[in-house]
Amino acid sequence: MAELLDDREIDEALEGVAGWRREDDAIVRDLEFADFAAAIAFVDAVAAEAEAADHHPDILVHGWNKVRLSVTNHSAGGLTRADFALAAAVDALPGG
Repeated sequence: MAELLDDREIDEALEGVAGWRREDDAIVRDLEFADFAAAIAFVDAVAAEAEAADHHPDILVHGWNKVRLSVTNHSAGGLTRADFALAAAVDALPGG
């Protein structure tokens, strides 16, 4: 099982992922796209990254062009380094 991060480690890790914020035991990012197709293309890219990492975020598509990502390590019961690694991979995607 992955090791949970403490509050200090989480705050430090958040400094390395722009646009993400902590909400309880998850990190969350909201994004807005030009249109629905662009939002879904981004979701598809996130899905590919998540599958490659074997670490899957909660994804909400809302409105017609908005995406909310929520990342936590469900099996560990909170935030781990894997969550921040996935956030950084998402940030590197086009549109991220």
